[in-house]
Amino acid sequence: MPEPTYATFRSLDVPVVDADAHVQEPPHLWIDQVPARLKDRAPRVERRDGGDWWVFDDGKAAQPVGLTVCAGRSVVEYRRDGVRYDELRPGMFEPKARLADLDADGVWAQVLYPSVTLAGAKTYSEDRELQRYCVRTYNEWITDFCAGGQGRLFAQAIVPTTGIDDAVEELQWAIDHDHRGVVISRFPSGDLDVEPADDRFFGLAEEAGMPVAVHIGSFLRSNPNHKWRSPDDLRYLGDTGASKSGGHTLPVACDLLFSGIFERFPALNLVLVESNIGWIPTMLEQCDDMFLRYRWFTGAVEKMSLMPSEIFARNFWATFMVDTAGLELRHHLNLDHVMWSTDYPHSGTDWPNSRITMDRQFKGLPLDEVRKLVHTNARTLYRIDVPSA
Repeated sequence: MPEPTYATFRSLDVPVVDADAHVQEPPHLWIDQVPARLKDRAPRVERRDGGDWWVFDDGKAAQPVGLTVCAGRSVVEYRRDGVRYDELRPGMFEPKARLADLDADGVWAQVLYPSVTLAGAKTYSEDRELQRYCVRTYNEWITDFCAGGQGRLFAQAIVPTTGIDDAVEELQWAIDHDHRGVVISRFPSGDLDVEPADDRFFGLAEEAGMPVAVHIGSFLRSNPNHKWRSPDDLRYLGDTGASKSGGHTLPVACDLLFSGIFERFPALNLVLVESNIGWIPTMLEQCDDMFLRYRWFTGAVEKMSLMPSEIFARNFWATFMVDTAGLELRHHLNLDHVMWSTDYPHSGTDWPNSRITMDRQFKGLPLDEVRKLVHTNARTLYRIDVPSA
């Protein structure tokens, strides 16, 4: 029988790899692990108004359990707060149960990011000692979680923001413990601008073949004109829509493109996670145009040997969830560097109906291209050993 030209979920003949999923860290993770002198300031879960909240650094920050634990809920049941851990699916924090949830969704393997500190290591604390303990505690826990995943779960280590020495140390630890990537929320020096010292980190990542990820919701510059709105403000939906269409990631991507990092480390892989892909072709077209127009008086002609779009095609990868517009523009991207994801168990997930979402998005796409999006690209980047058929 000839190979089908267009893809449906039933026609897929490769195991599906989810390039961006999450764990929901268990409530006693840090309290049980940090030294006694830090326990009062360690992240903990408190009950507030009938729901569980994570509290950081002895109350300096707090966030509710709600929109990061939506798997299996109808959208009419989504709540920002008022959700308790005893209501959650075990697959959010137990590896055996996670595999059952993968099977229910038609997914073979997942690349895993955190939930509680998705905004970055500074969520734990600005204090160096506490942050380093919390980062290592999470990284050790996710290592054990993935070890129970029968070769189907792959960790992304958190990198601290407490200075270049700490960042390099944690990167080396992640390499030694077979993590398949790291996620940064600042440049390795701890700043929002690249520093010469950061080369130590990026050089080691390049040498080890370790992808470096920037996840949506982190790496945000302070903006006095931007307000974080509460969900009862209608503009909250505008904020979230902007973030899922590159609103937060685009400035970071441009900074990285013109940072000089990829001139010095041409084999470094940088992953833009959960910001989708439809915005990228326009950004690249404009960056190329600005480079061609301004390269002489800015001196860029002597600093960049490739066009911005060429750097992006070589060094950048991107994940998407629901982005039919982006898929229509896919040939303006390096299709070998685009990866599908579920966002499980966050509010972007369609679990256990990802197959329906896939059929809707991939309708009319050539099967060989869909294989790349749901299997080959993530398998290649993260060195995932999954069945070939």
